[in-house]
Amino acid sequence: MSRNFLRAETSPYLLQHADNPVHWRPWGPEALAAAKKEKKPILLSVGYAACHWCHVMAHESFEDEAVAAVMNEHFVNIKVDREERPDIDAIYMSALHLLGQQGGWPLTMFLTPEGEPFWGGTYFPKDAAYGRPGFIDVLNEVARIFREEPAKVYKNRQALVDALQKQSATARPGEPTPQVPIVVAEKLVDIMDPEHGGIRGAPKFPQVPLLSLIWRAHLRTGREDFAAPVTRALDHMSEGGIYDHLGGGYARYSVDEFWLAPHFEKMLYDNALLIDLLTMVWAETGKPLYERRVRETVEWVAREMTTDEGAFAASLDADSEGVEGKFYVWSEAEIDNLFTPGEATLFKRFYGVTAEGNWEETNILNRLARADAPVTAEEEAALEPLKARAFAERDMRVHPGFDDKVLADWNGLMIAALARAGATFGESEWVERAADAFRFVMETMRPEINGARRLHHAWRDGKLQHIAMADDLANMADAALALAQAAGDDAYLADAESLVGELDAHYRDQANDGYFFTADDAPALIVRRRTVADDATPAANGTLPDTLTKLALMTGKQEYFTRADELIRAFAGELQENIFPLGSYIASFDTRLRPVQVVLIGSEAETAELAKAAFRVSCPSRVVMRIEDGAALPASHPAHGKDKLDGKPTAYVCAGETCSLPVTDRDALVEELKRARANPA
Repeated sequence: MSRNFLRAETSPYLLQHADNPVHWRPWGPEALAAAKKEKKPILLSVGYAACHWCHVMAHESFEDEAVAAVMNEHFVNIKVDREERPDIDAIYMSALHLLGQQGGWPLTMFLTPEGEPFWGGTYFPKDAAYGRPGFIDVLNEVARIFREEPAKVYKNRQALVDALQKQSATARPGEPTPQVPIVVAEKLVDIMDPEHGGIRGAPKFPQVPLLSLIWRAHLRTGREDFAAPVTRALDHMSEGGIYDHLGGGYARYSVDEFWLAPHFEKMLYDNALLIDLLTMVWAETGKPLYERRVRETVEWVAREMTTDEGAFAASLDADSEGVEGKFYVWSEAEIDNLFTPGEATLFKRFYGVTAEGNWEETNILNRLARADAPVTAEEEAALEPLKARAFAERDMRVHPGFDDKVLADWNGLMIAALARAGATFGESEWVERAADAFRFVMETMRPEINGARRLHHAWRDGKLQHIAMADDLANMADAALALAQAAGDDAYLADAESLVGELDAHYRDQANDGYFFTADDAPALIVRRRTVADDATPAANGTLPDTLTKLALMTGKQEYFTRADELIRAFAGELQENIFPLGSYIASFDTRLRPVQVVLIGSEAETAELAKAAFRVSCPSRVVMRIEDGAALPASHPAHGKDKLDGKPTAYVCAGETCSLPVTDRDALVEELKRARANPA
């Protein structure tokens, strides 16, 4: 039966294509069976709702009757939302890389009826352009080769499948040396843009795991050459056009090297990672810009990215009314009409608005001219009412598309970020918001299956989709630990242990250690991936050693240390291959080398001020534990048996097997914690 099958889906991205003349099918056994029955190759198209170039290809080709006719004649066409099915996207994106091509979305791959890749690309224009062949020509040639030259297809297919299987099966164990985090940070500094921040060149992505790793090196050593690349990147991102100066929140990346012109989509995961990094750097520098951007971005999350159920939605589109960035950009005339002449002059001077514009004859609001000369508190105060008026005016425009699906892994990132930021800035409402989202994911997205709770990856419109990936469980376990510390509630520790238990039961690679991306009872794909490399989001095998180390400290269970060590050794050989995607893994190794514990003795109310001081120190390897009596700690704990000093609420800062003298003063606690974080391996 030939028709478009997407109308019954819940993914906003798939629903965007439900009226295409292309006979799209969602990924599943029915689609693969149809390809085998019809003896046709599969055209797999992967994208996401906020993706600008996905929209371009859709408008040019998938909505075109002539293109659709060729697709329908020669192919079984499968459309995948990469956010809903990151397992599928990761496999075929890896196949594209093995073909020597740069990745990106839309991903366009050609598969055998068995789902094995043999060729592909990303965006193809309808007509030949940008040095790319026209899409109809591509379709006809791929169909001809599949029909007339099957040996070529077999050769490509076999080589790609073998390479994909080798990628996941190859184990590169080892024993990393304690010098790795500092040595890698030094190498990363060498590739940083000394003027604009971030990795040299364009396009520019935030690359938060790498910046976080360099920041850790600064905290360990006190070296300014480690601090400067991080603050420079955050300054320029936070004053650039990649940041939404009216509504808060960061776009996914900048197309130029200056952080001026973004693709305008806003993703939940980018903003979670940036809230975390900005909070960590603010805790050390106290820089007002970072606090302002955190507060504005959290406000944006609360206002625009929180679902009715209290969870967090996935993304906002780059386009509105079919035009990229239309919602966000301004003409000079619009600014002049909105304000008095004096106000307009002030606003234009600070936000770079000119008659000719700075992007496609319009203006992307930015303060890059002030990135290296910070705006004063008085200037910020003068701009505030003007920003509010411009925001209200913009709010009357047609808004970008909103993808309101709830993803467990991205929610885990935002929950953890809000919990840590709430504790650092003393904002209990942020912690409560994080707790609400955590509750939704754990209660609604983790139903009981065959007597055990099983986390799912996606939820939308009352419908759960797909057994969780490893990233879902890893990020939610980290969120549980962040909430346990921020809220002072040990009940979250049981949640963290349960999530890690689910990972061990269904994802663990018994042969090589580490965790597979998909569960052992998930629908089979052509390969079961196992990776430590960060992608757009951190990899579970990279983040888990940090989480397991903290879980060991907070529960006193040594087996979590053992699991962290096994994970670190399982992927240590990757350090000889390519350090660039290993930011989360190396940061986890740093935590395992030098964890810091702050043990607060006294009731929650008694220790509140000491807890605030502990959270106010930039120390990503820290855990904060509140106990009534040191005797409650395991006998193996270095603070076991320690008590209050002179009956006052008391803190002990422990690094390795050694604890500080008892501390009852906030300032003294801060100094002890700073000493402990620099403790050499």
